[in-house]
Amino acid sequence: MEGPEKNINSKLVKERIKAFLNIKYTAGWLDNHVNDILQPFNISEQQYNILRILRGAKEAITVKTVKERMIRKSPNVTRLMDKLCDKKWIDRTRCEDDRRVVFVKISNSGLKLLESIKFDEVDYQIESLTEEEAIDLNRLLDKIRK
Repeated sequence: MEGPEKNINSKLVKERIKAFLNIKYTAGWLDNHVNDILQPFNISEQQYNILRILRGAKEAITVKTVKERMIRKSPNVTRLMDKLCDKKWIDRTRCEDDRRVVFVKISNSGLKLLESIKFDEVDYQIESLTEEEAIDLNRLLDKIRK
């Protein structure tokens, strides 16, 4: 992988700033790979994230719950779900007690779609880390978010 050195001023005094920029650069780099993988399926990363959340839920959950579980929070979750619903990858139902509440569930065709999307290239990039390095990286990233 070409490093961010070309894009990050290597004369930065603070290594923490360089680390921050390196994380942002790497996140963008990974995003590009994920987008390349998802593009043939005509699905965005956020839509993919919604489908994975719904698959993991194993039953209908509220749109609010989906929003809370998303990796990247999005103000247009309803529009994203509209597109998923149009493609028959999710099913929506209104709560009978409170019409403002909407439940969503992944459909069988949504499950089949997820099965067909393979992230081998991203897995390959992550495989370059040993199990111990991955543990260290996860610990450090968790520490940043605290």
